[in-house]
Amino acid sequence: MLVLALGAALGLAFVLGVSDAPNATGALLGSGATTTGRALRFSFACHLLGGLAGGSAVAGTLGALVTVGSDDGVVMIAAACLAATTVTLGAARRGIPTSASFGLVGGLAGAALALGGPDAPHWGGFSGLRPVGTVGVAVGMLCSPVAGLVLAAVVRRILGRALRRAPRRARRPLRAGTWAAAAVVAFAGGANDTQKAMGLMTGALVADGAARGTGIPVPVRVGAALALATGTVVGGRRVIRAVARRFYRPRPLDGFAAQLVGAVVVAGAGPVGAPVSTSSVAAAAVAGAGGAIRPRHVRWARLGSVFVIWVATLPVCGLLAAALALGLRALA
Repeated sequence: MLVLALGAALGLAFVLGVSDAPNATGALLGSGATTTGRALRFSFACHLLGGLAGGSAVAGTLGALVTVGSDDGVVMIAAACLAATTVTLGAARRGIPTSASFGLVGGLAGAALALGGPDAPHWGGFSGLRPVGTVGVAVGMLCSPVAGLVLAAVVRRILGRALRRAPRRARRPLRAGTWAAAAVVAFAGGANDTQKAMGLMTGALVADGAARGTGIPVPVRVGAALALATGTVVGGRRVIRAVARRFYRPRPLDGFAAQLVGAVVVAGAGPVGAPVSTSSVAAAAVAGAGGAIRPRHVRWARLGSVFVIWVATLPVCGLLAAALALGLRALA
């Protein structure tokens, strides 16, 4: 069962790379700052570095979401990872955008309920700015794209007014600024997403008795970071194009505003231990930047339907993880 749990967590890291990670450079591609190939190579390098050098606050938050017995801990982790991966890949094959990050939170809660009853999940809320428990993490993940949307609109308006009469050559540094902001988003997104997988892998090792303490073993960190970064290259091409063009086709100034806000939201979430979905933040920021100047060009209905899908991912993965957990425990 331990091998299944570790493999499922690595598979989740790969799927996070496919679905979430490439979105950090979507605005770069949409604004014409680079090509798809360069964007993917850039994404791979930054996410790998983020995964290797990132902290462990997010991993600690996920580890505190549930409490089950040591015998069921490995089963719960395997079921949650399998549920999030299955739903994300199944939706992607049908062209339905979703997020493995949302699926993981729902999967952990569902598996814990099935194995330990209603007291197993830590429902929680917020302790200051830090999300606590399942409710706090879920609310934080749902609020982060809203924050990206609003902040990007504000930043885009400020930049538009500040540069309204500036000569064209004064806008050239914006491309370099867009690249710098994209690097921050990719690095912080890699750290945030990798911690989700490595926290679960470490939890499985501790529950099985194969590891002691709560520190992240080096092989676990390296394996999760490589799986995530590889996912950005192997499966990220379609997703990165979708973020660049699905909701709004950003201009250079739009792309800079979206990347700047994405960097603030994603990078700010890591130190407080808040798991975020890079895909939802990136998509919302692009739409917010476009909506501030050309609201009729933003596909608001499509963005709204995607947000509904993100919310629905939580209970769907929870139900699937509960069924998988009971089945795996019967087989163990």
